[in-house]
Amino acid sequence: MKIRPLYDRVIVKRIEKERTTASGIVIPDSAAEKPEQGEVLAVGSGKVLQDGSVRELQLKVGDHVLFGKYAGQTVKVDGEELLVMREEDVLGVIEAQADTLKKAA
Repeated sequence: MKIRPLYDRVIVKRIEKERTTASGIVIPDSAAEKPEQGEVLAVGSGKVLQDGSVRELQLKVGDHVLFGKYAGQTVKVDGEELLVMREEDVLGVIEAQADTLKKAA
């Protein structure tokens, strides 16, 4: 599967983690809220400004991001649920995971 989003849009895959309670009971996906974190799979060419110039996106493929609960449009591609959203819908980039990986190495 190869998707190329247009302009300032990004393709994000939600990061699903198995959820358990403190006592060890596993919460099924149907009962849990959807996560508000994801990994950027593809980015567009950039935002077209009023003067016609293009500003590159700050996000890159592989970034782990935070986004709002209702951000983006959900689409299914090859049986996989993805989100298509504008860069401005992304609240932030999670950088702690990169630091954790460096320490483990």
